[in-house]
Amino acid sequence: MSRKHGLTAALLLLLAGPLAAAPVTLIFAGDIMLDEGPGRLIAQGGDPLLPFAAILKAADYRIANLECPIAEGGSPFANKIFSFRAAPRALAVLQGRFDAVSLANNHSGDYGPSAFLETLEHLDQAGIARFGGGRNLAEAHQPLWIERQGLKIAVLGYNEFKPRSFEAGANWPGIAWSEDDQVLGDIRAAKAAGADLIIPFMHWGWENETEPGERQRTLARRMIDAGAALIVGGHPHVTQGAEMYQGKPIIYSLGNFVFDGFDYDNGKRGWLLRVTLDHSGVLFWETLAAQMDEDGTPHPLSGGFTPCGRGGAELIAECLNP
Repeated sequence: MSRKHGLTAALLLLLAGPLAAAPVTLIFAGDIMLDEGPGRLIAQGGDPLLPFAAILKAADYRIANLECPIAEGGSPFANKIFSFRAAPRALAVLQGRFDAVSLANNHSGDYGPSAFLETLEHLDQAGIARFGGGRNLAEAHQPLWIERQGLKIAVLGYNEFKPRSFEAGANWPGIAWSEDDQVLGDIRAAKAAGADLIIPFMHWGWENETEPGERQRTLARRMIDAGAALIVGGHPHVTQGAEMYQGKPIIYSLGNFVFDGFDYDNGKRGWLLRVTLDHSGVLFWETLAAQMDEDGTPHPLSGGFTPCGRGGAELIAECLNP
């Protein structure tokens, strides 16, 4: 190639802009509770995430809702039916499997502020990112920033199920509470800070309800109108279906992922969300079925029908898991 032709080709590339970056694959898991059955399994040398290890490893980034503090200190919260606390050894199960966890849920404060702060320290030492909770209100509302393949993604975490006393304050630790104006403001702030895509990860809805409530539907639409590319939810301990709004997916509840103690089928089944993204938004998303055993360990469920779809579409398909 002549020098002239080489310069022309370089100029054309410059005018065309950067080459299209490879898509990024994220995984979202629902509630991971590492006390009780899963905790006993870990204490015996077991690994409740082993059946999904290969699926998790194949993603670029993995996120879950951590449904318990990880600590040795603290005291159980008064007047709660269930208070969870996992031993620090449980961190070894999460390391290498999940890159980040949301703390925005109704169990992060089960053993009080001291155990919550201990949880932050354990996660930081283990190299597991955290969001939806922090040492104060400002930290609790900070996005989880993911930068892969030139794509800058902001993930925000919020809880809206009691007790609200777990909420962070200006000068005390806790979780991010879901106040509409604050949530929408955080989405706009993340956009202004350079986020290409924004994903709220919500802890919402009524327990054991298999359909989302009007509150969830309304807020989901408001978040998308404010700039969110995808809405992911959890908390009800059952899956709640999915829908599209303005071509953007809303997965209302992923259900449980690592959890024991449920005596009904819906509580023992959950979804793992796998989503492929680029600068245009969601390219493709699918949910993978998980069946929990008596120890709370999830196993891939062959033949399970789960929703999936493509970004920009208004229809959702039923995917048959392999």
